[in-house]
Amino acid sequence: MDRERLTITLKKSILDKVDELIDGTRLRNRSHTIETLISRSLTPKINTAVILAGGRGINMRPFTFEMPKGLFPVGGKPILEHLVELLRSYNIRNLIFSIGMLGEKIEQFFTDGQKFGVKITYVKEKKALGTAGALVLAKKYLKDTSFIVIHGDILIDINLNDLITFHFDNNALATIALTTVVDPSQYGEVILHGSKIIDFIEKPQKGQQKSQLISCGLYVVNREIFSYLPKEGSAQLENIFPRFAKLRLLSGFPFEGQFMDIGTPASYEKAIKKWASLKKGSVTSVESDLLVR
Repeated sequence: MDRERLTITLKKSILDKVDELIDGTRLRNRSHTIETLISRSLTPKINTAVILAGGRGINMRPFTFEMPKGLFPVGGKPILEHLVELLRSYNIRNLIFSIGMLGEKIEQFFTDGQKFGVKITYVKEKKALGTAGALVLAKKYLKDTSFIVIHGDILIDINLNDLITFHFDNNALATIALTTVVDPSQYGEVILHGSKIIDFIEKPQKGQQKSQLISCGLYVVNREIFSYLPKEGSAQLENIFPRFAKLRLLSGFPFEGQFMDIGTPASYEKAIKKWASLKKGSVTSVESDLLVR
């Protein structure tokens, strides 16, 4: 990356605030911190997110016969509420919920989003459309050039400002948040070269993986993505992303925060215990009831 040396004079009070942000890792020194702050201020803002909450939660049955997975409580709050709070904390307040079976329960809980400090619009799948089909369904409400897409069954602790800045800096069609796991064989492996994702390995052999990176189900996406998606019918983003990778249109953003995928009763149990401790919460009676059922 081309750089030019620049001498500037700043008030001591401003430098004091800059110094308070330096942590030695994410923000290494004064120069790096000032550059990061300027970059963030110049990065286009993202105000809209699509939350994919229409999955049937087959692996979580019989629980999901009565309650959509996104309403399962962790630390005393539904999974979806944790996501809403994350988005709101980065001033992303225009939310589109893609809902399906039992989606009316999600709508009853969140209503228009006002009591959560956001605005929520709902699109409902009459039949299962997959992640790409659900995104197409929400297209008419997506007016901005870029937006967030997030799976509604994850818990994640990530700096969205850093993710968004990274996306625009790398001029990608889409950017996927990535984390590392000891065994990617149960998730699918992501191969990263520099900032670009170059391949996905759907079912890597345990012990023979090339990478320990996996997708977290959180993306920054440009509106041009719709020219690559089927106009109707069922489709999965996860099946379309490998095409983007071959075209070098896909960036990967590894981050160091916590990530939990609530896909099975075992992963839900882990989330209840671990997320509560991370957030200094406690296991509620509702969560305990779900665990013992």
